[in-house]
Amino acid sequence: MSTFDSFRIAGSGLYANRKWMDAVSDNITNINTATSTDQSAFQERMIVVEAADYGSGQGGVRVAGAEFGSAEGRLVHEPDNPLADADGYVRYPDIDLGDQMTQLIMAQRSYQANLASIERATDAYQAALQLGKG
Repeated sequence: MSTFDSFRIAGSGLYANRKWMDAVSDNITNINTATSTDQSAFQERMIVVEAADYGSGQGGVRVAGAEFGSAEGRLVHEPDNPLADADGYVRYPDIDLGDQMTQLIMAQRSYQANLASIERATDAYQAALQLGKG
């Protein structure tokens, strides 16, 4: 493991957590997006993260892709909605706000932990540089 691997490993975590927070933000933003019943609902996006170079000892993570929730959504009776069908129904995404808020808190805390690792490594490297000046 090289001297600056801690920066690379924590940096990969920061990137993955940012993607996670972006996906959750999109999900929350579109939680009340109505569509007509002949269209698909907004699909919840979930980020898939995996170990980078697993088994190599290099550490870190990478974003492997995304998984999407159901396009079927849920039907809600809103006859006054301009998108309503003849029976008065519109389609909304099937996204749970409580779950999304929990995901957001976990992503934020993980981001903060990775950032703290970078700050501690920076402090340690700066202290080591000061030893030579003494």
